[in-house]
Amino acid sequence: MNESGLGGRLSGPLGGRTAGALERVFGHRSIGDLLAHYPRRYAHHGELTQLGGVPVGENVALVADVVRASVRPMNKRKGTIFEAVISDGRGILTLTFFNQTWRKEELVPGARGVFSGKISSYRGSMQLTHPDYKLFEKSGMSDDDARVWATTPIPIYAATSSIQTWTIEKSIAVVLDYLTTFGVYDPVPAAIRESEGLLEYATALERIHRPRNDDDWKHARRTLRFHEAFVLQAALIESRAQAREQMAMARVAEPGGPLDRFDAQLPFSLTGDQTAVGEAITADLAQRNPMNRLVQGEVGSGKTLVALRAMLTVAQDGGQTALLAPTEVLAAQHMRSIVAALGPDLAADMAPVLLTGRMPAADRKRALLRIVGGQAKIVVGTHALLSDVVEFYDLGLIVIDEQHRFGVDQRDTLRRKSAAHPHTLVLTATPIPRTVAMTVFGDLDVSTITELPVGRKGIETFVVPLAVKPTWMPRVWARMREEIDLGRQAFVVCPAIDSDRDGEPGDESVSEADGDAGRPIATVFDTASSLRAEPSLRGLTIEILHGRMTTDEKDDIMLRFAAGDIDVLVTTTVIEVGVDVPNASTMIVLDADRFGVSQLHQLRGRVGRGSVPGLCLLVTNAAPETTSLERVEAVASTTDGFELAQRDLELRREGDVLGGAQSGGRSSLRLLRVATDGDVIMRAREAAEALHADDPGFTRHPALREAIDRRLDETEREAMSKS
Repeated sequence: MNESGLGGRLSGPLGGRTAGALERVFGHRSIGDLLAHYPRRYAHHGELTQLGGVPVGENVALVADVVRASVRPMNKRKGTIFEAVISDGRGILTLTFFNQTWRKEELVPGARGVFSGKISSYRGSMQLTHPDYKLFEKSGMSDDDARVWATTPIPIYAATSSIQTWTIEKSIAVVLDYLTTFGVYDPVPAAIRESEGLLEYATALERIHRPRNDDDWKHARRTLRFHEAFVLQAALIESRAQAREQMAMARVAEPGGPLDRFDAQLPFSLTGDQTAVGEAITADLAQRNPMNRLVQGEVGSGKTLVALRAMLTVAQDGGQTALLAPTEVLAAQHMRSIVAALGPDLAADMAPVLLTGRMPAADRKRALLRIVGGQAKIVVGTHALLSDVVEFYDLGLIVIDEQHRFGVDQRDTLRRKSAAHPHTLVLTATPIPRTVAMTVFGDLDVSTITELPVGRKGIETFVVPLAVKPTWMPRVWARMREEIDLGRQAFVVCPAIDSDRDGEPGDESVSEADGDAGRPIATVFDTASSLRAEPSLRGLTIEILHGRMTTDEKDDIMLRFAAGDIDVLVTTTVIEVGVDVPNASTMIVLDADRFGVSQLHQLRGRVGRGSVPGLCLLVTNAAPETTSLERVEAVASTTDGFELAQRDLELRREGDVLGGAQSGGRSSLRLLRVATDGDVIMRAREAAEALHADDPGFTRHPALREAIDRRLDETEREAMSKS
């Protein structure tokens, strides 16, 4: 089948100048790219935009009436200012033009149109300076025509100062007419389309951009939302199938081997979830196809123990495991935990080594020799493991801890260090809502651990709202002192290291709170200094920890804290994951509104990890009824990480679901929202799975094949082949 035309270059129908502008501003290269630039909303000729909630500093497109206009001379130089006041009948907005008095012939009282520009504030009044506009014309219409004119939806597109919404509308109209020559093939088979009650693809594109009434664009949007989910799920399913076609070495735990020896010496029983997930991993490792499994679990649920049991299975016949951690602190913590869990005999057999970028040259050389020689069956490291100088004797398993800190390119670099395709186990302590797991990790098998080990005392969390309770701060430090006097320890977390507002790499913590951009935020250095001078904390050992310290410095601090020699550790999110000090009972997060929901949940998980109950105080200056305070209160309301993950998803937009980062940034999704479209995603997944089972390469469905290829640009296609 010939290409439907959606993959054609925009320069064909639009010409090089317009196509170049659209590519430069929006990144649109193909006809399909432009047609996927869907309207963000719809207005009507007969309706006005509410002006009351218009945001300052944003580009807007407003439907309003001109209520008055005037011309006045400038105060301090030659020239005139033409001002037109527009209104929705309640609020008003001023349009300001310099030396353009001719506009008074167009912007007369009673004129209605779309006005576009960046909102600013001048002397307390909202204004648009030199806005673009398009006035509505209706003179000479019959009553029937006027009624149709008043109710026909006007598409309003995401636009910029250089390309206005009506310019996009006009370009799309040209492209839609151009496509009638080629036809638009539907990637959704007719049987699925009928069962879902969808429009044909070409009809949906026409009606979302040129609707005759509101029902048109609503039906079109529902159709295109399913299209998006269906094509994406088909691509993920195909990627998963291709990954399973790779050849890997089967790794089977024999009786009496390292895994049996480890299980026999465990001083506790595995939880039900740990047992079930472990059995699934054991079955995966025994296959000749590579395991690709994501294990997600609550903070402190024992994911690392599950991963260690997989490492021992691989070590049965001399295979090695590389455990990739995002920070040196976490890598060192993993190393200590693994050695302690193995015990002296197994640790001697497994010979685990640590490799980080800041190790002394002699230590690094010894570690590299043990890795390439195969003596080290377990290798724990940071990005240093990705270096070309690191060679493995027999890399059988890759364990990625906190996967969101790594791109697929980095994971692929590790995979290429093995002659056979290694098995891969991805761990995350950030619970993932099911729809996100299906959308972001649809090509992985997903396992979940929700049970916590027996004996955990739990964590109590409280918000300290300084905006309404400014006198509560002394009580925070007094409460911390009470815990320390019981022989316990405390973390104090700050969003920045120093006054340069430096957080840790990859932090969400330095984003501005609602309406609070000018307020200083808590820093590690300033907070440590003030705590050391605090009378109520006299006699305590207070130290700092942050990402700019050397490896030796960080290791020394963490060892001293773990040994109980430090009472209060003032730190950044460098301790967000993996740090395990059972005696630490108190977590105080300063400027908690600067952190994301999941990040606060991770930080809270550093306490309450043993027989000592945990206390978490979230200190915030966020004003009442702001999203920032809502995030903090959501964390205090529950310790259920999966509930919080869903809430977090609802409070902020999804990141790009494909590509190297798989987090943050602008979403590649157009209409689909994983926070709210779970039912659509699940139905699309089921339909795509059934179709793939019947037609594995989608060769009998060329329109879908084309849509998948068009959906995945070069970067996304490469990323999915590595995931």
